[in-house]
This record gives sequence, C-alpha cells and structure tokens, in this order.
Amino acid sequence: MLVCKKWYYALSDDRSEIWAIFAGRRLSKAVLKSPVLYSLPSYKAKLRALSYAWDAAECSRNIFIKPNGFTLHRNPVAQSTDAARGKLGLTAGRHCWEVCWEGPLGTVAVVGVATKEATLQAAGYVPLIGSNVHSWGWNLVENSLVHGGHCTGAYPRLANAPRYQTGDRLRIILDCDSQTLAFERDYEFLGIAFFSLPKKPLYPAVSAVYGNTEISMVYLGWPLDG
Repeated sequence: MLVCKKWYYALSDDRSEIWAIFAGRRLSKAVLKSPVLYSLPSYKAKLRALSYAWDAAECSRNIFIKPNGFTLHRNPVAQSTDAARGKLGLTAGRHCWEVCWEGPLGTVAVVGVATKEATLQAAGYVPLIGSNVHSWGWNLVENSLVHGGHCTGAYPRLANAPRYQTGDRLRIILDCDSQTLAFERDYEFLGIAFFSLPKKPLYPAVSAVYGNTEISMVYLGWPLDG
C-alpha cells in the first residue's frame, strides 16, 4: 500500500476481491455466511472482527471457543462463574462490538470490559465481571451495574426498564478518549453506564453461570454515530 498506488486503492476498498481471498483463508464459507457475522458488510470487516474475537487463552477452564472463533461455550459446571476476554485490549479511540447470548442467562450474566488483571473464574454464582477494580459490567439479569464488587446503580436508568431477552443483540460502546462505557440494545442507546475508566488496555469481557450457554462477540469498529 505504501509503495504502489494500485495496491493502495485495492486494499482501501473494503469490498475488494483481495479481502475476500484473505477472508477465505482464515474463515470457512460457513462462518462467512453465518448469522453471527451478519452485521459486518465486508470481508475486511469480518477479518478485523476475527482479530478482536474471544481469546482461547484468556478464559476460564470451563469455557472453550467454538471453531467459528466468535462464539464461546460454557460447560455445565456447578457452583462456578466463568469469564472470557477478547484478544485485543483497547487504549485509544472509540470502539463498538456486539454481544449475543444464545441460551438462558441463568442467575447471573454480565457483559462489559476488563483489564488483564481481572479474574476469569470464581466459586459460586457471582457477577464476576465487576467483582473487583479491574472490571466493569452490566448484570443483565438484575439490570444493575457492577464494579469493585458492588452494585453501582440500576441500568438502564429508566422506570420499569425491560430486561434482556435471549437473542437480543447488545452493542457495547467504549470511548477510550472520554473514558466512558455505554450500551445499546437492538439499536436503542441506553445511556452511558460508566465514567472515568482507566487509561490502560480494556478488553471486551463477559461472565456466565448457566451450563451450555453460548455467547457470540463480534467487533464492529466505530459506533454507528461515527
């Protein structure tokens, strides 16, 4: 790209056939056409999402990443809460990713962000993401925000706010420059959940307790509002 105009224009085009070839080498046809990636319009975006997907080396021993690379599966282990982090930490700019729970939530289900120091497994059923100072999360079961081991308030901040339903698509919006974390549900902006996040790498993260539940995470890039 740096030395050839033709390559520059070819690779700048997200829909270029070159990106289709690269995507075909890293992702199977079934994955490329799967509903998991339906929000991504181009092969380049799908390849980028794979770089940000769940990290098989950064999850509880009770979790494994499915062959598609974007979906985790929690094994049915009693009295355990299990978490997973994405591959890349985010330190600057604005970022958006989508999370979808493909199964029951159980008694506790949390989505948010975590640092490298955050715990990925705990005994019992607890809101693990948000259980210490290294993670921030939204407990979908109770509609509450958790950080530092405490509930920091109700969320969304609405009277009789509807609870998450299996299949709803959540979008997490991390603004590293303004140090805020916000959420969308089915394209409805729910407001800023956390302020004053630290200036250090933050990773997409979830924690779950329900056996055989599956959670997909797809990195989208910049939020829709630009």
